[in-house]
Order: sequence, then C-alpha cells, then structure tokens
Amino acid sequence: MRRTERAAAALLVSLGLGAAAMPAGAQTLRLAVAAPATSFDPHYHTLTPNAALADHVFESLIDRTPDSRPVPGLAESWKAIDDLTWELKLRRGVTWHNGEPFTAEDVVNTLARVPKVANSPGSYAIYTRSITRVEVVDPHTVRLHTDKVHPLLPTDLTQVAVIWRGLGDEVSTSDFNGGKAAMGTGPYRLERYDHGTRAMFVRNDAYWGGRPTWERVDYRMIPSNGARVAALRAGDVDMIDSVPTQDVAGLEKESGLHISRANSLRSILMRYDMREQTPYVTGPNGEKLEKNPFLDRRVREALSIAINRKGIADRVMSGAANPTGQMMPEGTFGYAPDVAPPPYDPARAKRLLAEAGFPDGLQITLLAPNNRYVNDSIIAQTIGQMWARIGVKPVVDTMPSSVFFSRTAQQDNSIALSGWANSVGEPSAGMRGQFATRDRSKGWGSVNHTLYSNKEFDALLTRALETVDDEKREALFQQMSKLIAEDFAYIPLHHQVNLWALRDTLQHTPRADEMTRAMDVKPRG
Repeated sequence: MRRTERAAAALLVSLGLGAAAMPAGAQTLRLAVAAPATSFDPHYHTLTPNAALADHVFESLIDRTPDSRPVPGLAESWKAIDDLTWELKLRRGVTWHNGEPFTAEDVVNTLARVPKVANSPGSYAIYTRSITRVEVVDPHTVRLHTDKVHPLLPTDLTQVAVIWRGLGDEVSTSDFNGGKAAMGTGPYRLERYDHGTRAMFVRNDAYWGGRPTWERVDYRMIPSNGARVAALRAGDVDMIDSVPTQDVAGLEKESGLHISRANSLRSILMRYDMREQTPYVTGPNGEKLEKNPFLDRRVREALSIAINRKGIADRVMSGAANPTGQMMPEGTFGYAPDVAPPPYDPARAKRLLAEAGFPDGLQITLLAPNNRYVNDSIIAQTIGQMWARIGVKPVVDTMPSSVFFSRTAQQDNSIALSGWANSVGEPSAGMRGQFATRDRSKGWGSVNHTLYSNKEFDALLTRALETVDDEKREALFQQMSKLIAEDFAYIPLHHQVNLWALRDTLQHTPRADEMTRAMDVKPRG
C-alpha cells in the first residue's frame, strides 16, 4: 500500500469509519460513495446521491430498470383513460415500516407535499406540476388528472418517492434528516443517519418484493478519492463508487477485486449566467464591465470551442468519458445525431473574443465542486488552463458540493461546472429544469439558476410535452437539442462512464443512472 493510502486508511479508522466500526459479516454489506447526500428527505433536492440513499427506504409508484426503463413499482399498472387522465392500479399487500397498509391516500398526501418543500435547491415539483387533481377511485386505484395532454407522466412518476399519509403534507425536511419521518415501504429500514457522512440500514423482513439480500447495510460517504480507494483495499468496505480513473487499471489487476462499468446518462456541462450583470467576470485587469459578456453569443462560443473535449476525455478521464455536444448520450431517446461536440479551435475563439470587443480577453471565475463528479476539480482546472491560451484569465474556485449547490441556487456565480443525470432515459426533465424559462406555475426552470430564456425553445418544449406519438416527440427534442447547441446556451463536455470497484465475492448490476444501492449487489456464486 502506498504511503498516502496507509494514511487515508488510518484516517478512516480514527474517524470511526474503519472495519472496527461494524464487524464485517456475511449479512453485512459495506458501501462507500463519493458524493454526500444533501438530505434524507426524498422530496428536498433532485440530486442523484439523495435519490440513491432514499431508494433503500422509499419507493415510487413506477420503478426503473438499470437502463432506466419504467417498470411497475408501488403501482402494478397504469394507463391513459383519456387525454387528461391517467389511472394507476396500486399494489396490494404493501405495508409501511410501521405496519400500516399502503393505500391511495398515501399517493394523495405525497403529491400534495412535493411542491411545498421549503428551501429546496432543486424541486421535485417539475415532475408533479402537470397534475391538477388526484382522484381516489378506491383504496388501490387512483386517477391523476392533468392540465394538458401529458404522455410522459409515467416517466415523471419514477422520480417521486411516496411517503406515508400519516406524516401529513407539510412534514419538515428536518424530520426526515432526524429519522422521525424516514419511514417507507422499501427493502430496508433506516436505523441511523449521520448527515453527510453515513447511513445505517437494517433489512425489512416484511418487504413486499421478497426478503432483501443483506441483513444490514453500512452506507458511508467518503468524498476523498484516496480515502475511499484505501478503504476498499484495506478491507474496510466491500464496494466503492466513482472509482478514480487513474486507479482503474491498478484495481483491476489487484487480487480479490474487480470493476463494474456502465455508460452513464449523466452529462457534465457548464452553464453561463445570463443576467444583465454578472458578479465574477471582469475586464482583463479586473475592471468592471457595463454588461455581462455572456449575453453575446460570440463570447459563449469562444469559451466553448477553446475546450479540448477529447483531450479531457483521454487524459483527465483516462477514457472513461465520451465527449458530447448535447445532454443525451448516443443510443438514447432524444439523442440528436446531427449535434456533434463543438470543435476545438482556439484560434477562432481568440477571433470571436476580439469581434465581441474583448481583444485582450477577460477575467472569469469558474465555480466547481471538488467532490461531486468524477475528476470535477481537475476538469475545472484543466479548462482554466485552456481558457488561458485564448487570453482569458481564469480563477478556478472549487469547493464541497454542499457549498457549491447552495451558491448556484443563490445565483452566486457567473459560470459553473455541473452535471445533469437524465435518469428517466429521455431529455424532458433536463430540458424543463435546466433550459426552460423559469415559470413556477408550470414547474419549469426549477434548476435554471442562470436564467437562460429562449421563446423558440419554450414553444418546442410545450409541443413536445403534449405530443403522444413517440417518433414526433423525439424529433421535437432533437430540434431543441440543436437549438440550444447552436445558441451556445451552455457548454456540454462529456458523458461519464460509471465505475464501481468491489470484492470478487460480490456481483453488481451497474446502473446507467449511476446510483449506488445495496439492492443491486448480491453475493457471487
């Protein structure tokens, strides 16, 4: 073991996160994930680490396969009975962890609560806003009435965890984080939650889906790459996610370990602040500018084509990334074949800056997390170096994801490196959340903190969301992808390849949505 790995392993033990914290046994699974959850409230923040954690306890009406196709969950079946009504038949024999039966009233309570969650940095209302009324037909049948034709409602419902009616529709996020409200229908019960560091689960022997594999699950959040890899090598954990790309080859060769892979639905991207004034962009010598330069398409294009995406994929990501010019990866619904990654052209980037009135460049602060996406801080630093070659003086400001998401939600940035997991397997949620003009009544723009607005895009989105025919709806999504690409509305970088490392005694079903869950891990044999 290298010196840094020994130190990291010692640190884990000193923090109570080593093997001594919970003796390993055949019925205990110990997982270590890179990204800390921001809450145990399943409706608080549309963030994959939160969803993965909550999935152990809570369930949605409609579930997703590892490749993100909708399948029955708490609803056994669903169908459109007219243009504005979906009927769902609920699963019988399901009980909450407190023994209460699951009924249609739980659905009513859940859908009432979602838009009421206070201080949400990424609201789940984007998935429920189209529902105008919930009709209880009988204890195991609900009808969801929508304001318009909404063919994607079943897909949206895969994202919404159902909570017990007894909690009420105004239960606080703190009640979930404290464990008081953390009670679901899922395969595991929450035993303990240490915010941002650890969760302990125990098997729900009454689970409707059959006896879960593991008696206990120790779910640790270890943002440090070195510490996470060291914990695996030292035998303190059984599996880790977000394997550092530089460690993949070594771990594959190591006796007793193997790598699990899946092409990801997550796109890594950067978003420009589109307000009239932006706080962290100045002239080359720090002088204040009269107007936000990002409002000029030439500046946006210059910054995008100054980035060598293939170089980042090959060298920074060690091949575990696919350069892209759009949100959806190749082979998925909504992927636009004619939208290629912007070409690397620093000479043209310099000319565009000069044409826009900035021949001597700009000074730009790039905000990025340092513990959320694979190699996030390194990617940001690399982009900063690439920008420097076209006369842009970069200030790369990296921070823990909790701080990063708080700052972006408060619009305290000018350009930020982030990501979006199109976990439903098609682009509607990302299009609505990231690029639609903010409109709370529609649930649009829930994470459009940059305030990008394009009337043509909004019109296409409206049509797409009301188009029942899959082929026609996909064509509209493709038009939208092309529109925002040509407008340089954002800077798409790449789609990640999800990587896990685990013991040879275990087998893992990798997920395109990158979630790390105990339910996807079984003993090998």
